[in-house]
Amino acid sequence: MRRLLRRRGEAEIAGEVAAAAAVAMPMAEPDPTTAAFFDVDNTMMRGASIYHFARGLASRGLFTSRDLLKFALGQAVFRVRGNENPDHIAQARETALAFVAGSRVEEIVRLGEEIFDEAMADRIWPGTRALAQSHLDAGQRVWLVTATPVELARVIAQRLGLTGALGTVSETENGVYTGRLVGDLLHGPAKAEAVRALARMEGLDLSRCHAYSDSANDLPLLSLVGHATAINPDAELRYYAKERNWDIRDFRTGRRATMIALPIAASAGAIAGGVAAAIALRRHYRSG
Repeated sequence: MRRLLRRRGEAEIAGEVAAAAAVAMPMAEPDPTTAAFFDVDNTMMRGASIYHFARGLASRGLFTSRDLLKFALGQAVFRVRGNENPDHIAQARETALAFVAGSRVEEIVRLGEEIFDEAMADRIWPGTRALAQSHLDAGQRVWLVTATPVELARVIAQRLGLTGALGTVSETENGVYTGRLVGDLLHGPAKAEAVRALARMEGLDLSRCHAYSDSANDLPLLSLVGHATAINPDAELRYYAKERNWDIRDFRTGRRATMIALPIAASAGAIAGGVAAAIALRRHYRSG
């Protein structure tokens, strides 16, 4: 007993000594008027986040490999064409909404957490992650801004230790998707509007804010802030970035942009991925 008490006393002393010797890391002074906004697909991570999510669902047997192949081929066609057809986007959105109705939000979030850890975490670009961390270290908030469903975007932000996420919002009732969007897809000009609205709510000075993206689709967002950076840019964005003297960072070592992965970031791809995910969840609940 004496030996046990002596050891416990020694442990307490060791703990007190360690605490006394600890050096607190200096914390950055908060910078409440500045924030950084990061696109996700091919900016923060390789490929399209919703595609990786769909692959995770497929590995769980929640939909067929044929569904996944159709989605992948759709992304490849989009990439070759290099533009977005509004009619195709609208059709894909309506299809996705028809299938997502009845799915539970908590199930999307749970699966998103699992699949991020399994299939997305190692696809984060270290260089982009370091840029985000530099803003956090400077006391600035860091937001993801993406066409990906906001539930999945929040999972990614939480896993990366970021402030939060702006994403496409679907209407819910009692924790269940109704099959309707609240507003529209968070894509192109909608991203800039979302950031402008957030700036009003948070008291941000957009002239001091930063934005990062790989795609010319995000020119409205990049043009909105005082500091824009093209990350792994497509040809059009690279041209604009050079014309406007924006910073350019390319973390794709030794590979062409079109060879990074089959699902390169694109809103049309994100919508198609949403269709695949919605099909999977719909089938899951029908069979449950």
